[in-house]
Amino acid sequence: MDFAFPWPMSQGEWLAWSSAVVTVLLGLLFFLAPSLAFRILRLQVKPEKVAAIAEGRGRMSGFYLGVGLCCILLAQPLIYMTLGFSWLFTAFGRLLSMMSDGANTPFNWVSIVVELALAALPLAFAFGFLP
Repeated sequence: MDFAFPWPMSQGEWLAWSSAVVTVLLGLLFFLAPSLAFRILRLQVKPEKVAAIAEGRGRMSGFYLGVGLCCILLAQPLIYMTLGFSWLFTAFGRLLSMMSDGANTPFNWVSIVVELALAALPLAFAFGFLP
């Protein structure tokens, strides 16, 4: 069996692929530089709880890298749908936190817009709204 890199062929697939690339880049940031990633997200690890770095390096980077790389390497609409729904639920969780936890900050508003865009691109492709 020959393996060929599935290069995006349509405008919609390019947009969905772009969302996957951003997801992989975020995963690499968490994997290679979790302290920097936490600073960007305005999170702070307590000195006595350094195991929190493992959460960024393991759990957070694992999902970002796994789903993003599967989208890039397999280029299947259902996998792009997985990526889109993952970002959509991320945005929903942030919105819920903004409404119930008092986390209504400019940083969260910018983040939710980015997350909704990263969700919309693969979902629009997977559901056939983009050619």
